[in-house]
Amino acid sequence: MSQEYHVTSLVVHAAPNALQQVEADIAALKGCDIHAISPEGKFVITLEGNSQKAILDNVEAINALSGVLSASLIYHQVEPLEQELLEKKSEETL
Repeated sequence: MSQEYHVTSLVVHAAPNALQQVEADIAALKGCDIHAISPEGKFVITLEGNSQKAILDNVEAINALSGVLSASLIYHQVEPLEQELLEKKSEETL
């Protein structure tokens, strides 16, 4: 079984009075990056992981956070790591 690289983006809506706590909780999750936060409580987040399970575990963790109203999946891409390594080696030999 080949290794995979998963990247997913989400828009998370949180209660405006819980922004600081939600931001800290999301930032503490492995593979999560926060790219933008609006005063109204919208977060733009990316998740990275080596399996679909890792991504889904983080989505479930975000949905379960106190203050989170919703999390909407925007994008999900999967790439085999072996293919990426082969491409890098090809580029290096050119």
